[in-house]
Amino acid sequence: MSIINSLNKRRSYYNIKKSSPISDEEIIKLVQDVVAGVPDAYNMQSAKVVLALGKKQDELWDAIYDVFDGQVKREKIDSFKAGYGTILYFLDKDIVKGMQDQFPLYAENFDIWSNQANGMLQHSMWVALREKELGASLQHYNPVIDDAVKKMFNVPASWKLIAQMPFGEIVEEPGEKELHPIDERVKIFK
Repeated sequence: MSIINSLNKRRSYYNIKKSSPISDEEIIKLVQDVVAGVPDAYNMQSAKVVLALGKKQDELWDAIYDVFDGQVKREKIDSFKAGYGTILYFLDKDIVKGMQDQFPLYAENFDIWSNQANGMLQHSMWVALREKELGASLQHYNPVIDDAVKKMFNVPASWKLIAQMPFGEIVEEPGEKELHPIDERVKIFK
């Protein structure tokens, strides 16, 4: 499959189910390979992930619902809980701070570069999941859920939650995606 085809297949899938066309071992290997393969400025490796499968998938989304105390509809939370798993994306603030201390001339850029690397990781993971016939979406219930997630998965205090990516077998393809004219987004000069 070409990179352009892969990019075009990656969509926000909200109608997913608690099954997977690949095994847990294959999912784990995929996640590990993508994390290892995504670049990061100065090779700082500040992006971290937690993979929730099985009962932890259900516990995660029940905890998210509980944190919001009914302010987010149960049906919406259950649509993410209906997935096979969730990838939680973090950045390690201690690593970023260490790089800022080591390279003071570029200190203000390490927060930016760390976020860029995390974004590349999220997108690469999304595309990789879709290539395996798994649909995903990217959610941002943080910072409201940060404490509950850190406690549930015992992550270091220095890890900052960035996003949540529920995924599962695709039930239904999303509708057509509206795109602005490409010449409004890309300017060419020769």
